[in-house]
Amino acid sequence: MEWETVIGLEVHAQLKTKSKIFSGAATQFGADPNTQACAIDLGFPGVLPVLNSEVVHMAIKFGLGIHAEIAEKSVFARKNYFYPDLPKGYQISQYELPVVGKGHLDMQLEDGSTKRIRITRAHLEEDAGKSLHEDFQGLSGIDLNRAGTPLLEIVSEPDMRSAKEAVAYLKALHTLVRYLDICDGNMQEGSFRCDANVSVRQKGQEKYGTRTELKNINSFRFVERAINYEIERQIALLESGGAITQETRLYDSAKNETRAMRSKEEANDYRYFPDPDLLPLVITADMVNAVRQHLPELPQQKRDRFVQEYGLSIYDATILVSDSTMAHYYETTTKTADGHAKLAANWIISELLGALNKANLDIETSPISATQLGTLVKRIADNTISGKIAKTVFEALWKQEGEVDHIIERHGLKQVTDNSAIEKLVDEIIAAHPQHVADYRTGKEKLFGFFVGQVMKASGGKLNPQQLNEVLKKKLS
Repeated sequence: MEWETVIGLEVHAQLKTKSKIFSGAATQFGADPNTQACAIDLGFPGVLPVLNSEVVHMAIKFGLGIHAEIAEKSVFARKNYFYPDLPKGYQISQYELPVVGKGHLDMQLEDGSTKRIRITRAHLEEDAGKSLHEDFQGLSGIDLNRAGTPLLEIVSEPDMRSAKEAVAYLKALHTLVRYLDICDGNMQEGSFRCDANVSVRQKGQEKYGTRTELKNINSFRFVERAINYEIERQIALLESGGAITQETRLYDSAKNETRAMRSKEEANDYRYFPDPDLLPLVITADMVNAVRQHLPELPQQKRDRFVQEYGLSIYDATILVSDSTMAHYYETTTKTADGHAKLAANWIISELLGALNKANLDIETSPISATQLGTLVKRIADNTISGKIAKTVFEALWKQEGEVDHIIERHGLKQVTDNSAIEKLVDEIIAAHPQHVADYRTGKEKLFGFFVGQVMKASGGKLNPQQLNEVLKKKLS
């Protein structure tokens, strides 16, 4: 049988507020357990939640970023369930009337094509606490610092057809929330986490198969591995005559497998009802317009501008705008390099990103600043140094040995552009290899590379390659 995968994602983005969604308690990561949970977060009798207006502005900003409907009126509801890390016995969320309605996000696939993923809704809610199962000698501890932390839950339509598409969508969403500056996107700290709804059906079938939900996956790599495992598990089960159970499953990254956690709940299991302590949220057109006026340039807009303004390929532009800090780094580099945009892009993508990945660093912690790399690119463009010598300068910059011009001067790396000096070196190499010269002149033109290498070696790689090629051709003919 031929099978088709159907995937929808639910993403929880922690909003970048200094205080919680319904209280003034801090949201800073890494505090000692239970030091950032106040009486409101703990659900003490007599306390009342007060909505943080900043989370509303961030939700509106996200809605505009995905071209969505912004609800004029939305309602907070109580989602009732019992768990040790949920002190109130319910979670304040939104159910029937979310703040952000239908929208979409376009993502680029590996083959360069673009696919649109529909977004069903995005609603505000508070986070629960966290159960701790280590260092308690068979017991569990509860840390309620996260209780009440503001979340935006972003629910997609089941429009993805492979794990790679799911990761592409997740990365596009991750880039967007960081551009909008509403979420820091730190997956290790739980600021951006994902639940994946996965099902399979026979090709050509319109009805969806029974889905399972993979909970709280916190890296792009694990999302892909978890979905691929679940696809294989479901297909194997169906082809052996079994049936899929609708359930929630956990992904074990150490064993690369999913395992059942609990049967999948339905909305009625949570007994949703409007929270009596919170008035309906009313958003006016003036509020939306005020947020719209301060929207930043979004990733797709920036990508299109980079293609038009700098003459980059869509592939290169997509890489450079994948992070707002990297996009700014690129533009600073290009400006410093007197507008040599393509050369600047090549050095960032090929050399800098490779070095950063190897050292497990990101663009924000790069040892080489944008102005330093821009100066290096400028020195290649004005023929002060060759591209090959530039790699030596790059290594010195990485080790923070000084500025570009200082490194070039101190190590004597300036490119030789004096024709008479180049001719002298070429004459010496030709005189030293008479047989190779004879062979070249009888048609073995591949030997040209040999002569280039020999002259470059003799000069320490300091000759201008274009000038060297011209002089060699003239001398050898």
